Amino acid sequence: MNFENSIDFAKQLDEEDPLRAYKNEFLFPEHGGKPVIYFTGNSLGLQPKTAQAKVQEVLNDWASLAVDGHFYAQNPWWEMHEQLSPKLANIIGAKPKEVAIMNTLTANLHFLMVSFYKPTPHRYKIICEEKAFPSDQYAFQSQLRFHGYDPQDGIIELKKRKGTHHWYTEDVLETIEKNKDTATLLLMGGVNYYNGQVFDMQSITQKAKECGLMVGWDLAHAVGNVKLELHKWGVDFATWCSYKYLNSGPGSLAGIYVNEKYLDQSNLNRFEGWWGHDKATRFQMQKNFKPMPNAEAWQLSNLPILSLAPQLASVQMFDDVGMGALVAKSQKLTNYLQYLLEHSQGFNRYFELLTPLKRGCQLSLYFKNKGREVFDAFSEHGVVADWREPGVIRLAPVPLYNSFEEMYLFAVILKNTLKQVYTL
Repeated sequence: MNFENSIDFAKQLDEEDPLRAYKNEFLFPEHGGKPVIYFTGNSLGLQPKTAQAKVQEVLNDWASLAVDGHFYAQNPWWEMHEQLSPKLANIIGAKPKEVAIMNTLTANLHFLMVSFYKPTPHRYKIICEEKAFPSDQYAFQSQLRFHGYDPQDGIIELKKRKGTHHWYTEDVLETIEKNKDTATLLLMGGVNYYNGQVFDMQSITQKAKECGLMVGWDLAHAVGNVKLELHKWGVDFATWCSYKYLNSGPGSLAGIYVNEKYLDQSNLNRFEGWWGHDKATRFQMQKNFKPMPNAEAWQLSNLPILSLAPQLASVQMFDDVGMGALVAKSQKLTNYLQYLLEHSQGFNRYFELLTPLKRGCQLSLYFKNKGREVFDAFSEHGVVADWREPGVIRLAPVPLYNSFEEMYLFAVILKNTLKQVYTL
Protein backbone atom coordinates (compact mmCIF):
# COMPACT_ATOMS: atom_id res chain seq x y z
CA MET A 1 0.00 0.00 0.00
CA ASN A 2 1.01 3.66 -0.29
CA PHE A 3 2.17 4.97 3.08
CA GLU A 4 2.23 8.55 4.33
CA ASN A 5 4.61 10.19 6.77
CA SER A 6 2.03 11.80 9.04
CA ILE A 7 0.50 11.26 12.45
CA ASP A 8 -3.02 11.30 11.01
CA PHE A 9 -2.16 8.50 8.59
CA ALA A 10 -0.60 6.43 11.39
CA LYS A 11 -3.71 6.90 13.55
CA GLN A 12 -5.88 5.88 10.61
CA LEU A 13 -3.91 2.64 10.26
CA ASP A 14 -4.49 1.97 13.96
CA GLU A 15 -8.22 2.59 13.57
CA GLU A 16 -8.31 0.03 10.77
CA ASP A 17 -6.22 -2.51 12.71
CA PRO A 18 -8.36 -5.50 13.83
CA LEU A 19 -5.78 -6.35 16.51
CA ARG A 20 -5.52 -2.88 18.06
CA ALA A 21 -7.32 -3.89 21.28
CA TYR A 22 -4.59 -6.39 22.21
CA LYS A 23 -2.20 -3.55 23.05
CA ASN A 24 -4.33 -2.96 26.15
CA GLU A 25 -3.71 -6.54 27.28
CA PHE A 26 -0.05 -5.85 28.15
CA LEU A 27 1.83 -3.93 30.84
CA PHE A 28 4.31 -1.33 29.59
CA PRO A 29 7.26 0.18 31.48
CA GLU A 30 6.99 3.94 31.75
CA HIS A 31 9.40 6.77 31.01
CA GLY A 32 8.59 10.27 32.14
CA GLY A 33 5.12 9.16 33.17
CA LYS A 34 4.28 7.72 29.73
CA PRO A 35 4.48 4.19 28.32
CA VAL A 36 7.73 3.52 26.49
CA ILE A 37 7.93 2.62 22.82
CA TYR A 38 8.92 -0.99 23.34
CA PHE A 39 11.00 -2.47 20.52
CA THR A 40 12.61 -5.43 22.32
CA GLY A 41 10.01 -8.16 22.09
CA ASN A 42 12.73 -10.09 20.24
CA SER A 43 14.64 -10.20 23.53
CA LEU A 44 11.93 -10.23 26.21
CA GLY A 45 8.22 -9.89 25.53
CA LEU A 46 5.99 -7.68 27.63
CA GLN A 47 3.93 -9.09 30.49
CA PRO A 48 0.32 -9.97 29.67
CA LYS A 49 -2.06 -8.48 32.21
CA THR A 50 -3.53 -11.92 32.84
CA ALA A 51 -0.15 -13.45 33.77
CA GLN A 52 -0.23 -12.30 37.37
CA ALA A 53 -3.58 -13.95 37.99
CA LYS A 54 -2.28 -17.23 36.55
CA VAL A 55 0.76 -17.14 38.85
CA GLN A 56 -1.36 -16.11 41.84
CA GLU A 57 -3.66 -19.05 41.20
CA VAL A 58 -0.69 -21.42 41.56
CA LEU A 59 0.48 -19.63 44.71
CA ASN A 60 -3.01 -19.87 46.19
CA ASP A 61 -3.24 -23.58 45.44
CA TRP A 62 0.22 -24.12 46.90
CA ALA A 63 -0.84 -22.28 50.06
CA SER A 64 -4.13 -24.09 50.52
CA LEU A 65 -3.34 -27.53 49.13
CA ALA A 66 0.45 -27.91 49.34
CA VAL A 67 1.45 -31.24 47.79
CA ASP A 68 -2.15 -32.05 46.90
CA GLY A 69 -1.99 -29.28 44.30
CA HIS A 70 -0.31 -31.75 41.96
CA PHE A 71 -3.62 -33.57 41.52
CA TYR A 72 -6.35 -31.45 43.11
CA ALA A 73 -5.51 -27.86 42.23
CA GLN A 74 -8.02 -25.92 40.16
CA ASN A 75 -5.60 -26.56 37.33
CA PRO A 76 -3.75 -29.74 38.45
CA TRP A 77 -0.02 -29.18 38.21
CA TRP A 78 0.98 -32.61 36.98
CA GLU A 79 -0.83 -32.12 33.67
CA MET A 80 -0.92 -28.34 33.30
CA HIS A 81 1.59 -28.48 30.45
CA GLU A 82 -0.80 -30.59 28.38
CA GLN A 83 -3.00 -27.54 27.84
CA LEU A 84 -0.18 -25.83 25.98
CA SER A 85 0.63 -28.53 23.42
CA PRO A 86 -2.36 -28.00 21.09
CA LYS A 87 -1.95 -24.21 21.18
CA LEU A 88 1.78 -24.36 20.54
CA ALA A 89 1.18 -26.90 17.79
CA ASN A 90 -0.97 -24.31 16.02
CA ILE A 91 1.79 -21.73 16.33
CA ILE A 92 4.52 -23.95 14.86
CA GLY A 93 2.47 -25.97 12.38
CA ALA A 94 2.67 -29.35 14.11
CA LYS A 95 0.52 -32.05 15.61
CA PRO A 96 -0.06 -31.74 19.37
CA LYS A 97 1.69 -35.06 20.00
CA GLU A 98 4.85 -33.64 18.37
CA VAL A 99 5.15 -30.86 20.98
CA ALA A 100 6.45 -30.89 24.55
CA ILE A 101 7.29 -28.22 27.11
CA MET A 102 10.61 -28.65 28.90
CA ASN A 103 13.86 -27.05 30.07
CA THR A 104 15.43 -24.06 28.35
CA LEU A 105 16.46 -23.68 24.72
CA THR A 106 20.15 -24.61 24.88
CA ALA A 107 19.49 -27.51 27.22
CA ASN A 108 16.95 -28.74 24.69
CA LEU A 109 19.47 -28.40 21.86
CA HIS A 110 21.77 -30.77 23.70
CA PHE A 111 19.02 -33.26 24.59
CA LEU A 112 17.74 -33.31 21.03
CA MET A 113 21.23 -33.72 19.59
CA VAL A 114 21.57 -36.86 21.72
CA SER A 115 18.80 -38.28 19.54
CA PHE A 116 19.43 -36.66 16.19
CA TYR A 117 23.15 -35.98 15.90
CA LYS A 118 24.53 -39.33 14.81
CA PRO A 119 28.11 -38.83 13.65
CA THR A 120 30.13 -41.49 11.86
CA PRO A 121 33.80 -41.39 10.84
CA HIS A 122 32.75 -40.30 7.35
CA ARG A 123 29.71 -38.13 8.13
CA TYR A 124 30.02 -36.06 11.29
CA LYS A 125 29.85 -32.39 10.28
CA ILE A 126 27.19 -29.87 11.33
CA ILE A 127 25.93 -27.16 8.97
CA CYS A 128 24.85 -23.85 10.52
CA GLU A 129 24.78 -20.19 9.57
CA GLU A 130 27.93 -18.15 10.16
CA LYS A 131 27.90 -16.24 13.43
CA ALA A 132 24.96 -18.23 14.75
CA PHE A 133 23.73 -17.19 18.17
CA PRO A 134 26.67 -17.83 20.54
CA SER A 135 24.82 -20.37 22.68
CA ASP A 136 24.13 -22.46 19.57
CA GLN A 137 27.78 -22.26 18.57
CA TYR A 138 28.87 -23.43 22.01
CA ALA A 139 26.42 -26.33 21.86
CA PHE A 140 27.69 -27.45 18.44
CA GLN A 141 31.33 -27.16 19.46
CA SER A 142 30.88 -29.08 22.70
CA GLN A 143 28.85 -31.82 21.01
CA LEU A 144 31.58 -32.29 18.43
CA ARG A 145 34.26 -32.46 21.12
CA PHE A 146 32.12 -34.91 23.12
CA HIS A 147 32.02 -37.22 20.11
CA GLY A 148 35.75 -36.87 19.53
CA TYR A 149 35.76 -34.41 16.62
CA ASP A 150 37.48 -31.08 16.15
CA PRO A 151 34.97 -28.17 15.99
CA GLN A 152 37.29 -26.31 13.63
CA ASP A 153 36.81 -29.11 11.12
CA GLY A 154 33.35 -30.29 12.12
CA ILE A 155 31.33 -27.09 11.69
CA ILE A 156 30.39 -25.89 8.20
CA GLU A 157 29.28 -22.25 8.28
CA LEU A 158 26.88 -20.90 5.68
CA LYS A 159 28.51 -17.71 4.44
CA LYS A 160 26.99 -14.48 3.22
CA ARG A 161 28.16 -13.16 -0.10
CA LYS A 162 30.94 -10.63 0.16
CA GLY A 163 29.57 -7.13 0.65
CA THR A 164 26.05 -8.30 1.58
CA HIS A 165 24.21 -8.41 4.89
CA HIS A 166 22.01 -11.45 4.33
CA TRP A 167 22.07 -15.01 3.00
CA TYR A 168 20.82 -16.20 -0.39
CA THR A 169 18.80 -19.40 -0.38
CA GLU A 170 20.56 -20.72 -3.46
CA ASP A 171 23.90 -20.39 -1.66
CA VAL A 172 22.56 -22.36 1.30
CA LEU A 173 21.28 -25.14 -0.96
CA GLU A 174 24.58 -25.23 -2.83
CA THR A 175 26.52 -25.58 0.42
CA ILE A 176 24.31 -28.48 1.50
CA GLU A 177 24.85 -30.25 -1.82
CA LYS A 178 28.59 -29.64 -1.72
CA ASN A 179 28.94 -31.15 1.78
CA LYS A 180 26.37 -33.94 1.63
CA ASP A 181 29.01 -36.67 1.90
CA THR A 182 30.54 -35.36 5.14
CA ALA A 183 27.67 -33.54 6.88
CA THR A 184 25.11 -35.41 8.95
CA LEU A 185 23.12 -32.57 10.55
CA LEU A 186 21.79 -29.18 9.51
CA LEU A 187 20.93 -27.13 12.59
CA MET A 188 20.41 -23.38 12.29
CA GLY A 189 18.23 -20.49 13.36
CA GLY A 190 14.93 -20.12 11.52
CA VAL A 191 15.21 -16.35 11.94
CA ASN A 192 18.65 -14.86 12.35
CA TYR A 193 18.85 -12.96 15.61
CA TYR A 194 21.24 -10.30 14.28
CA ASN A 195 19.79 -9.15 10.97
CA GLY A 196 16.23 -10.49 11.37
CA GLN A 197 16.28 -12.54 8.15
CA VAL A 198 13.79 -15.39 7.84
CA PHE A 199 15.42 -18.38 6.16
CA ASP A 200 13.50 -20.37 3.57
CA MET A 201 13.03 -23.21 6.03
CA GLN A 202 10.89 -25.28 3.69
CA SER A 203 13.39 -25.31 0.79
CA ILE A 204 16.39 -25.75 3.05
CA THR A 205 14.76 -28.62 4.93
CA GLN A 206 13.75 -30.33 1.69
CA LYS A 207 17.26 -30.07 0.24
CA ALA A 208 18.93 -31.30 3.41
CA LYS A 209 16.58 -34.27 3.64
CA GLU A 210 17.25 -35.15 -0.01
CA CYS A 211 20.95 -35.20 0.86
CA GLY A 212 20.41 -37.53 3.82
CA LEU A 213 20.89 -35.01 6.63
CA MET A 214 18.94 -34.70 9.85
CA VAL A 215 17.31 -31.27 10.08
CA GLY A 216 16.77 -29.21 13.21
CA TRP A 217 15.79 -25.58 13.72
CA ASP A 218 16.42 -23.15 16.55
CA LEU A 219 13.16 -21.18 16.52
CA ALA A 220 13.98 -18.70 19.28
CA HIS A 221 13.31 -15.72 16.98
CA ALA A 222 10.74 -17.47 14.80
CA VAL A 223 8.11 -18.89 17.14
CA GLY A 224 5.21 -16.50 17.53
CA ASN A 225 6.79 -14.28 14.89
CA VAL A 226 6.53 -15.97 11.49
CA LYS A 227 4.37 -18.63 9.88
CA LEU A 228 5.73 -22.12 10.54
CA GLU A 229 4.71 -25.51 9.10
CA LEU A 230 7.22 -27.85 10.73
CA HIS A 231 5.27 -31.07 10.19
CA LYS A 232 4.40 -30.27 6.57
CA TRP A 233 8.01 -29.35 5.82
CA GLY A 234 9.29 -32.64 7.24
CA VAL A 235 11.52 -31.05 9.89
CA ASP A 236 13.04 -33.69 12.19
CA PHE A 237 13.22 -31.62 15.36
CA ALA A 238 13.17 -28.06 16.67
CA THR A 239 13.31 -26.11 19.89
CA TRP A 240 12.46 -22.59 20.99
CA CYS A 241 12.38 -20.33 24.01
CA SER A 242 9.12 -18.73 25.11
CA TYR A 243 10.16 -15.41 26.65
CA LYS A 244 10.55 -13.44 23.41
CA TYR A 245 7.51 -13.28 21.14
CA LEU A 246 5.56 -15.75 23.29
CA ASN A 247 5.69 -13.31 26.25
CA SER A 248 6.07 -16.01 28.92
CA GLY A 249 8.41 -14.17 31.29
CA PRO A 250 12.19 -14.02 31.80
CA GLY A 251 13.88 -17.39 31.46
CA SER A 252 10.56 -19.18 31.12
CA LEU A 253 10.13 -22.72 29.89
CA ALA A 254 11.14 -23.69 26.36
CA GLY A 255 9.48 -26.16 24.01
CA ILE A 256 10.46 -28.87 21.58
CA TYR A 257 9.09 -30.36 18.39
CA VAL A 258 9.85 -33.95 17.37
CA ASN A 259 8.46 -35.28 14.11
CA GLU A 260 5.90 -38.02 14.71
CA LYS A 261 7.93 -40.60 12.78
CA TYR A 262 10.40 -40.74 15.69
CA LEU A 263 7.83 -41.11 18.46
CA ASP A 264 7.64 -44.91 18.28
CA GLN A 265 11.31 -45.69 17.64
CA SER A 266 12.44 -47.75 20.62
CA ASN A 267 16.06 -47.84 19.42
CA LEU A 268 16.43 -44.06 19.27
CA ASN A 269 19.06 -42.65 21.62
CA ARG A 270 17.51 -40.40 24.22
CA PHE A 271 18.39 -39.18 27.71
CA GLU A 272 15.40 -40.12 29.82
CA GLY A 273 13.76 -39.14 33.08
CA TRP A 274 10.61 -40.04 34.96
CA TRP A 275 8.39 -37.30 33.52
CA GLY A 276 8.92 -38.85 30.09
CA HIS A 277 7.66 -42.19 31.40
CA ASP A 278 4.17 -43.32 30.45
CA LYS A 279 1.69 -41.23 32.39
CA ALA A 280 -0.58 -44.13 33.25
CA THR A 281 2.14 -45.97 35.20
CA ARG A 282 4.47 -43.09 36.11
CA PHE A 283 3.65 -43.16 39.82
CA GLN A 284 4.09 -46.90 40.10
CA MET A 285 7.82 -46.11 40.17
CA GLN A 286 8.80 -48.94 37.86
CA LYS A 287 12.44 -49.69 37.14
CA ASN A 288 12.20 -49.90 33.34
CA PHE A 289 11.40 -46.80 31.30
CA LYS A 290 8.23 -46.86 29.20
CA PRO A 291 8.20 -43.71 27.04
CA MET A 292 5.21 -41.50 26.54
CA PRO A 293 3.78 -42.05 23.03
CA ASN A 294 4.46 -38.40 22.12
CA ALA A 295 7.21 -35.77 22.33
CA GLU A 296 6.80 -35.75 26.11
CA ALA A 297 9.03 -38.85 26.10
CA TRP A 298 11.89 -36.32 25.99
CA GLN A 299 10.76 -34.64 29.22
CA LEU A 300 12.92 -35.42 32.23
CA SER A 301 11.43 -33.88 35.37
CA ASN A 302 8.15 -32.41 36.50
CA LEU A 303 7.86 -28.85 35.27
CA PRO A 304 8.34 -25.64 37.30
CA ILE A 305 4.69 -24.63 37.56
CA LEU A 306 5.32 -21.00 38.51
CA SER A 307 7.15 -20.57 35.18
CA LEU A 308 4.52 -22.50 33.27
CA ALA A 309 1.59 -20.36 34.46
CA PRO A 310 2.42 -17.12 32.53
CA GLN A 311 2.83 -19.09 29.32
CA LEU A 312 -0.79 -20.22 29.60
CA ALA A 313 -1.85 -16.57 29.70
CA SER A 314 0.15 -15.54 26.65
CA VAL A 315 -0.41 -18.53 24.40
CA GLN A 316 -4.17 -18.15 24.81
CA MET A 317 -3.92 -14.83 22.95
CA PHE A 318 -2.10 -16.50 20.07
CA ASP A 319 -4.82 -19.11 19.96
CA ASP A 320 -7.50 -16.41 19.84
CA VAL A 321 -5.81 -14.29 17.16
CA GLY A 322 -4.16 -16.93 14.94
CA MET A 323 -0.76 -16.68 13.30
CA GLY A 324 -2.23 -15.59 9.97
CA ALA A 325 -3.62 -12.36 11.42
CA LEU A 326 -0.48 -11.73 13.45
CA VAL A 327 1.82 -12.15 10.46
CA ALA A 328 -0.39 -9.90 8.31
CA LYS A 329 -0.19 -7.06 10.82
CA SER A 330 3.51 -7.71 11.42
CA GLN A 331 4.31 -7.25 7.74
CA LYS A 332 2.28 -4.06 7.50
CA LEU A 333 3.72 -2.62 10.72
CA THR A 334 7.32 -3.42 9.80
CA ASN A 335 6.87 -2.14 6.24
CA TYR A 336 5.53 1.13 7.61
CA LEU A 337 8.51 1.45 9.93
CA GLN A 338 10.86 0.80 7.01
CA TYR A 339 9.06 3.45 4.96
CA LEU A 340 9.55 5.99 7.76
CA LEU A 341 13.21 5.05 8.15
CA GLU A 342 13.84 5.42 4.42
CA HIS A 343 12.31 8.90 4.56
CA SER A 344 14.64 9.86 7.37
CA GLN A 345 17.32 12.43 6.66
CA GLY A 346 19.95 10.03 7.96
CA PHE A 347 19.02 6.93 5.93
CA ASN A 348 22.08 5.61 4.04
CA ARG A 349 24.01 8.60 5.34
CA TYR A 350 24.38 7.72 8.99
CA PHE A 351 22.75 4.30 9.05
CA GLU A 352 21.67 1.51 6.71
CA LEU A 353 19.16 -1.32 6.94
CA LEU A 354 20.63 -4.81 7.34
CA THR A 355 17.33 -6.70 7.27
CA PRO A 356 16.08 -8.13 3.95
CA LEU A 357 12.44 -8.18 2.86
CA LYS A 358 12.07 -11.82 3.94
CA ARG A 359 11.77 -11.09 7.63
CA GLY A 360 9.60 -11.16 10.71
CA CYS A 361 8.97 -8.19 12.98
CA GLN A 362 12.54 -6.94 13.21
CA LEU A 363 14.60 -4.28 11.49
CA SER A 364 18.32 -4.07 12.23
CA LEU A 365 19.97 -0.71 11.65
CA TYR A 366 23.72 -0.44 11.23
CA PHE A 367 25.19 2.91 12.25
CA LYS A 368 28.53 3.66 10.64
CA ASN A 369 29.63 5.74 13.63
CA LYS A 370 28.24 7.07 16.91
CA GLY A 371 25.68 4.25 16.98
CA ARG A 372 25.92 3.85 20.73
CA GLU A 373 25.28 7.57 21.19
CA VAL A 374 22.16 7.25 19.06
CA PHE A 375 21.01 4.25 21.09
CA ASP A 376 21.56 6.07 24.39
CA ALA A 377 19.66 9.10 23.08
CA PHE A 378 16.74 6.83 22.12
CA SER A 379 16.62 5.58 25.69
CA GLU A 380 16.48 9.12 27.03
CA HIS A 381 13.39 9.69 24.88
CA GLY A 382 11.53 6.59 26.07
CA VAL A 383 12.47 4.15 23.31
CA VAL A 384 13.49 0.66 24.50
CA ALA A 385 15.56 -0.89 21.70
CA ASP A 386 18.42 -3.40 21.60
CA TRP A 387 22.11 -2.68 21.03
CA ARG A 388 24.45 -5.19 19.37
CA GLU A 389 28.10 -4.70 18.57
CA PRO A 390 29.35 -3.34 16.33
CA GLY A 391 26.98 -0.47 15.69
CA VAL A 392 23.65 -2.30 15.31
CA ILE A 393 20.34 -1.23 16.82
CA ARG A 394 17.60 -3.86 16.58
CA LEU A 395 13.98 -2.69 16.44
CA ALA A 396 11.18 -5.23 16.83
CA PRO A 397 7.66 -3.86 16.28
CA VAL A 398 5.52 -6.65 17.73
CA PRO A 399 1.99 -6.89 16.26
CA LEU A 400 0.30 -7.83 19.54
CA TYR A 401 1.32 -4.66 21.36
CA ASN A 402 2.98 -2.13 19.04
CA SER A 403 0.94 0.44 17.11
CA PHE A 404 1.36 2.35 13.86
CA GLU A 405 1.28 5.61 15.80
CA GLU A 406 4.33 4.40 17.74
CA MET A 407 6.15 3.88 14.45
CA TYR A 408 5.49 7.51 13.52
CA LEU A 409 6.46 8.82 16.97
CA PHE A 410 9.68 6.84 16.79
CA ALA A 411 10.47 8.41 13.42
CA VAL A 412 10.12 11.85 15.02
CA ILE A 413 12.42 10.79 17.88
CA LEU A 414 14.89 9.44 15.33
CA LYS A 415 14.90 12.73 13.44
CA ASN A 416 15.59 14.72 16.61
CA THR A 417 18.18 12.20 17.79
CA LEU A 418 20.15 12.41 14.55
CA LYS A 419 20.17 16.19 14.84
CA GLN A 420 21.45 15.89 18.40
CA VAL A 421 24.15 13.28 17.77
CA TYR A 422 25.41 14.44 14.39
CA THR A 423 24.77 18.16 15.02
CA LEU A 424 22.76 18.59 11.82
